[in-house]
Amino acid sequence: MPEISVIVPVYRAEAFLRKCTESILAQTMGDLEVLLIDDGSPDGSGALCDQIAGEDSRVRVFHKENGGVSSARNLGMAQARGTYLSFVDADDWLPADALETLYRALREAGADTAGGAHNRVETDGRQEKEPGALPAGVYGPEEIRRGIVDRLLGERMGKPGEVLNGFVWRFLFSREIIQGHNMAFAGAYLEDELFLLEYFCYARKLAMVDQPVYQYLQNPVSVTRRYLPDYMQTFQGFMKAKEDLAQRMGLGENMPLWRENSYWSGLLIAIGNEFAASNAASLAEKRRRIRGICQLPAMARAIQAIQPQGLGRNKQIVADLVRRRRFFLLSLLYGMKNRG
Repeated sequence: MPEISVIVPVYRAEAFLRKCTESILAQTMGDLEVLLIDDGSPDGSGALCDQIAGEDSRVRVFHKENGGVSSARNLGMAQARGTYLSFVDADDWLPADALETLYRALREAGADTAGGAHNRVETDGRQEKEPGALPAGVYGPEEIRRGIVDRLLGERMGKPGEVLNGFVWRFLFSREIIQGHNMAFAGAYLEDELFLLEYFCYARKLAMVDQPVYQYLQNPVSVTRRYLPDYMQTFQGFMKAKEDLAQRMGLGENMPLWRENSYWSGLLIAIGNEFAASNAASLAEKRRRIRGICQLPAMARAIQAIQPQGLGRNKQIVADLVRRRRFFLLSLLYGMKNRG
């Protein structure tokens, strides 16, 4: 059996898939399998998956009806045979020693999980390193709870440096933990955050490295860049699932504002979504929708309760404008950004 199973959901990825899979198959850690999950892709991705599998016996392909990234990853987890699981998006790729770096750190520490930094890669080739979830080192349950679980749960918007993105692809996971707790991805958006939140409630020891272990392409056609007309419905479902998980795992007892923090995070995403270049609505309509979102009771409570601090420059400006109800200036800001 392979030590590592690498799960790659594939949808409309024909232009990127070859580079992605070549980076995985060329890993210095060769004891792996690659599971390509063709999620009913309408382009030539499915045929390319089969072609790649015919070239390397470590590749297995599964074709399914389109159901979204969560269902694709869940199928991959059900079929995986490795001791550890890694997730890679089809438009991204791995540095040559990424899996070996994580695996060595995990084994040397006697940990069940490992994580690292990543590089943000622009379409023009520019790269910027982003730090991992925690600095390099080995962490036990209490440190994991404080350093990852509490930050993912939410009480972070008023605390500079506390925001933690829910990226599953920069970790090496224990398949035993995932299967032992019947874990699964759910939803079409923000699914990573819930998965990480639950997983790190179970993890006992985490080994972190400073080295980038993932190349994250800023793909303008990815799901995180497209306009999502049903985003708010998706976000409400996400919050319901997060509430249920927090109650089940006994989270948030000493964090009275975690919900408000979570709604603030969702609000900032909602604003960016409304101003996505692919949203054909007029600026006036976008402003109307954003004003309506801010007036939702839960959003209004969050805006009143928390003044975000320590965000990136652009997000900080957006948050400040929202608190001052300067929606016209907000639309001008995004208008200039989209033109640029």
